[in-house]
Amino acid sequence: MSIPGPQDIVRHELENGIVVLVRENHSSPSVVISGYLLAGAYDERPEQAGLSAFTASAVMRGTTRRTFDQIYEEVESIGASVGVGGGTHTTGFGAKSLAEDLPLVLSILADVLRHPTFPHDQVEKLRGEILTDLEERTHDTQRMAGLTFNELAYPKDHPYARSVTGYTETINALSRDDLVRFHSGGYGPQEMVIVVVGAVDTTNTLAHIQNTFGDWEGRIYERAPLPEAPRIIQVRERTVSIPGKTQSDIILGYPGPSRFAPDFLDAIVCNTILGVFGLMGRLGEKVREEQGLAYYSFSRVDGGPGPGPWRIIAGVNPANVERAVTSIRTEVARMCEEPAGEAELNDNKAFITGSLPLRLETNEGVAQAILDMERYGLGLDYLQRYTGLINEITAERVQTAAQRWLDPDAYALAVAGPPTP
Repeated sequence: MSIPGPQDIVRHELENGIVVLVRENHSSPSVVISGYLLAGAYDERPEQAGLSAFTASAVMRGTTRRTFDQIYEEVESIGASVGVGGGTHTTGFGAKSLAEDLPLVLSILADVLRHPTFPHDQVEKLRGEILTDLEERTHDTQRMAGLTFNELAYPKDHPYARSVTGYTETINALSRDDLVRFHSGGYGPQEMVIVVVGAVDTTNTLAHIQNTFGDWEGRIYERAPLPEAPRIIQVRERTVSIPGKTQSDIILGYPGPSRFAPDFLDAIVCNTILGVFGLMGRLGEKVREEQGLAYYSFSRVDGGPGPGPWRIIAGVNPANVERAVTSIRTEVARMCEEPAGEAELNDNKAFITGSLPLRLETNEGVAQAILDMERYGLGLDYLQRYTGLINEITAERVQTAAQRWLDPDAYALAVAGPPTP
């Protein structure tokens, strides 16, 4: 399989600032669109938490040219999918269809992003769906542990400390006019990215995108710099009691490296050793398999434009919470204090590089990889350099990354589960 690169990815910038990247793949008749625009929870006030995600969901509920029913009838009639979703830094969008239906799908996508009408009845219906989801969240140990962890790990005024989907009180307080204002103030083409991968002709694809998005003149928000997320220097712990549950979920972690951090790939290798490889790394081997303290235990480093979380996640019997946390801290200490052995390091690096072709087997995987390369300025040859970048990482670099980002004695710890007897 050919690894995507400068030889088969075409990058083109429209006059209004939209960057378009196209990679032809004629091995199947489908096409995938993936992209984002610069409006997100970053741009909402704390008292309006959830506004960006609410707006992103609402744009699909009707436009100046199509009703809600017409949008979904057109999409379903060709067996396609179209979606828009709000994130912290961006509003993401995507679509999948047969290549022959690309013009129609682009037309629908441009319509919902550019010309939503936010029909009152649809806004209220969507509000009800969001409130139902938020109510379900209060009974979900995993989601409540995640929500609590973010509040502990980041300063109160940091966007990462807030829920992207909001809270019952903030969603109830939002009006249709708030959604209209958020859209008109921040949905625009500047620095927007569109990636198209599939059985398409590049020249024709660029022409279609020019026709549907080229005359867009929307605005984007001016952003203050992202607040700092200082290193945690003491234990921050909180337990959320959820009656009726039989399992506790644990999240222990830290503000981690951004995707722009020079040692981000070092952290990726470190994290793979800690809680990904094989039976979920050392955590899975020790905490789950050998000691039987968890139903599952793994780690994840998110990266992103800012200091995304580096989390260790475990589901345990409520009686085993303290012992599981102690075991997790032991494995974190090992990462910081002892260099990984040569065989373990090589096995983990082989796993990381070997999984790359699997991620690129689908058009969706390729589109996401290209989107990340553009978003983080990695260069169109990044995937071709990736194996070399991973293989040059040493045990010393892995240990240094662990010492920089992890600490067995200072961390945020969120636990959600049944009340303590």
